[in-house]
Formats: sequence, C-alpha cells, structure tokens
Amino acid sequence: MTGTSGTAGPAATTATTATSTATSTASATRATSAGTAVSGARVPRDDGSAIGVLVVDDDFMVARVHRAFVERVEPFRVVGVAGTGEEALTAVAELRPDLVLLDLYLPDLFGLDVIPRLRAAGHDCDVMVISAAREADAVRGAVRHGVVDYLLKPFEFEDLRVRLERYAVQRGRLLGTVVRSQADVDRVLAGAAAPVAPALPKGMSAETAELVERTLRAAEGTLSASECAALTGVSRVSARRYLEYFHTAGRADVSLRYGVAGRPERRYRFRDAVTGRALPPAARP
Repeated sequence: MTGTSGTAGPAATTATTATSTATSTASATRATSAGTAVSGARVPRDDGSAIGVLVVDDDFMVARVHRAFVERVEPFRVVGVAGTGEEALTAVAELRPDLVLLDLYLPDLFGLDVIPRLRAAGHDCDVMVISAAREADAVRGAVRHGVVDYLLKPFEFEDLRVRLERYAVQRGRLLGTVVRSQADVDRVLAGAAAPVAPALPKGMSAETAELVERTLRAAEGTLSASECAALTGVSRVSARRYLEYFHTAGRADVSLRYGVAGRPERRYRFRDAVTGRALPPAARP
C-alpha cells in the first residue's frame, strides 16, 4: 500500500496525466473556438474593429514575415497561419477571418482552386493573392474569382501596407453603405476600381514623382534625363532616378539613341496605365 507521503502508484500517475491532458485539451479547444489560436501564440480579442487575417503560405519563414508585416498595420490582426490549401479551408471554417492572404503555389492545391471551395462552403471572406505567379492566366483567373488585390513576391512592407490600408477603407465603405440611388452604387464601385498607388523607393518624394510623370506624359515623343531635368527644374541625376523608377514599375518605355561617340542615350516614353502601350506624342495646342 502506498502512503500519502510516498511515491504515487501507476493508477495515481495515470489519473494525474489524464487530468493534465484533459485540462490542456480544454484550454486548446477554448482558444480555437474563440478564434485566438495563431500558430501556437495567443492574439487578444479587441472591441470588434480589428480585421482578422489568415496568412496562407507553404514556406513557414515567408509566412512569418507576412504575419509580421500585417501586424504592423492597423486595424489588422493575424488570426491564423496555414501552409496548404486544405489547412486554409479548415482554418477559415474555424477562425472566420475577414481577409485571406493567399499564396498560389501550395503543395496540395493551386491557390485559385481554394477560392471556389470557400464560396461553396458559404464563407464570404475576402481574398488577396500574394504570389510569385506572374502568368497572365493566373492574374486573369484571380480577377475572375473576385480577389481584392494581387501582390507579386518579393515585395517590401510598404507595398503590402498601402494595399491593406486601401482594403480597409473599401471594406468600411461597403459595410457602411446605404444604397438609395445609382449614385451610391457608383461611389462604391468607383472605390473598388481605384488603382493602388505604388510605394516609392526610399528617398523619393510623391511630389517630384508626380512632376516627372506629368512632364513625361506631356512630352512629344521621348525624353532624355537631361531634357526632363531642364523641363522640371530637378537635377539630371534626380530626373534619371525617377525615370528609371517609372521604367522598372512598368510605367515607362526606354529606347536607346546612338550618337557619334560615347554611350547611347536612354530616352523615355510614358506608358498608358490601362492598355500598357506607350502614349502617342502629345498634340500641340
């Protein structure tokens, strides 16, 4: 017989283990049902104004970075992380996020195939694609599935921040809209179609970028960095930097003009944001 001060016997040890396991299971169940379980961490509930986000990416390091980015933007809160399409479907059912950041290259499902399964299950969460998929078919498919945005990897924090903030504004507009006339509908749709302003690289100002863009749009034919500098009043180095930024962002074409000696001159023409084609020379007044 075992005394009260002696070593516990097998039955007592089993009972203690069972009790501990039951307590841990109950705590985990409560955390999951409250929507606060996030990759082993706890995210406190707030007053209901937060926008819950599910991060879906098969690379756990990438998912960790995306989660950290999201947590820096108010009022967004990461409520879960999933590494496969099936995990994403389960997580949406359990955690009920407002927004899913969805990678397309998942190990079990193509990301876009997750969206119709979410809708078939009755989930109305919004989806923002975050992927390295640059194929036109992928982008068109995402648009057909009604994604709220499409962000290419790799990207900087500012690239995601501007899209999240735009989504928050649009979501608030939709939730608070009272449709009394066609004008109300038009305002909502106009907001949904508004383009996202790309984040400028560090050290570049929106005012100077707008000035260079306006000058490039109005130019007859192409402009060199020197010509752009003379027209805008900025230095040639600055003009070249902004022109190269527009080229890298896909908003300007570059052609080379070969002279008698020296390096060829780089000349720029602004591209139409809708068609992607270079704008024709501006007509003289």
